Formats: sequence, structure tokens, C-alpha cells
Amino acid sequence: MQTATKQFQVRPGKQRGTTEIGWLHSYHSFSFGRYYDPNNMGYRSLRVINDDIVEPRGGFGEHGHDNMEIITWVIKGTLRHGDNTGTDEEIRPGEVQTMTAGRGIRHSEINPSTSEAVHLLQIWIEPSQLNLAPAYAQKAFDKGGRNGKWQVLASPDRRDGSLVIHQDAILSVAELSADGRLKVSLGEGRHGYLQVAFGTVTIGETRLTGGDAITFDGAASLDIRASEDSQLLFFDLA
Repeated sequence: MQTATKQFQVRPGKQRGTTEIGWLHSYHSFSFGRYYDPNNMGYRSLRVINDDIVEPRGGFGEHGHDNMEIITWVIKGTLRHGDNTGTDEEIRPGEVQTMTAGRGIRHSEINPSTSEAVHLLQIWIEPSQLNLAPAYAQKAFDKGGRNGKWQVLASPDRRDGSLVIHQDAILSVAELSADGRLKVSLGEGRHGYLQVAFGTVTIGETRLTGGDAITFDGAASLDIRASEDSQLLFFDLA
């Protein structure tokens, strides 16, 4: 269910699909796995946002994907990634992983800790071209670059030092302290998806907490105010 306003539609985090399998506690913004809603298959090219908590020593064993741009953003803890391109890396908060599944890639994602859960967002974006060569990239982004402003993490043209994805989509992150303010804007013909990773913000009279999201269309600009330390992800989509 979506709550409509004159400017945007609210997608409450509590209405997301869920998966609970012992070591995994997952919320699905869109249809995924056993959670299926034919009216909620994605937003524009954005196909998956899985908000995952993986318990210590838990994880996804080796499995395959194809023809998807996959982005992993760790909020807390450490995630270990391996794949058949030869990659074996650990991903921590402030680091972004991108993976072009292309014509086929196999990978695994494990929480290597014996004591701390890992909290991450895994994002799938449909590519603009099928059967690309599989590829992997990872980069640490300076926290100062997102303190009270938008920091671009992934884009089709590597703008501002971001990682490349094969779609006309721009993913940015921002962090606000209590009473911090920020604006988010869209150009004409663009489509926005804003998700609260954690914290609490207000847009107009609408209050959003961790897991909540909104969609809106350009040309548009929204003013955001945080009431506690908060992190936001923003997708600017064709």
C-alpha cells in the first residue's frame, strides 16, 4: 500500500515483504524470492532493495545471477564477498561494491564475524544492455563527502568518482545529524526513489523512519529535516 500526497508517494517500511530463516532477517522493498506481489515488481529500472541482517557466520553460499547490476552497501558490520572473477574481499561501512552479473556470475556473501551481525542493503538495477562481461568493483568513500550533502556512489558515467553501473541511474547517499537539513531534487522527466537506511526524517508533514521510502517525479525538489542521526539513499532514475 502506498500513501499518496501532492508531491510524493510513501512506501512504509513495515509493509515490505519479509524473509526469516534463522541466520537471515530480510525486508524486501519489491517482490523477491517467496515474497511476490504482482503490483510491486520494482520502480523504473530499480528491481530489488533487500534490507538484510545476517547473523554471525551466516551467509549466502555460492549462487548465480545474470543480467543485473548489483550494488551492496554495508550499514554495520563486515561482509565477505567471493566470486568466480577471482574476487575475495571484505566490505565495511562506507564501502560500495558493484557487480555486473552480465552473461553470468557466481558469488557468495558471508558474515565472517563470530559475534557481530552485519546489516546491509543489496540493490539490483536492470541493465541497459544484456549479456555484458561480468565485472566487480569496490571502493571506500570518505564519510565527509556525505555529511550533510549528497555523495554519488554509482552512476553510468563515473561522475564524482563513483563506481560505474550500466543503466541511466544514479545512486547517492547522505547522512544528517539531528536538526540537519538537506534538499533532494529531480530534473524534468526523471523519477526519484528515496529510502531511509536508518534514523528519522520529515518531509513536509510526513515522518519517515528506517526502512520507509518515497517515490516522486521531476521536475521536483523536496526539503528533508532529520530529527536524529540518519542516513538516506537516493536513486535518480530515467
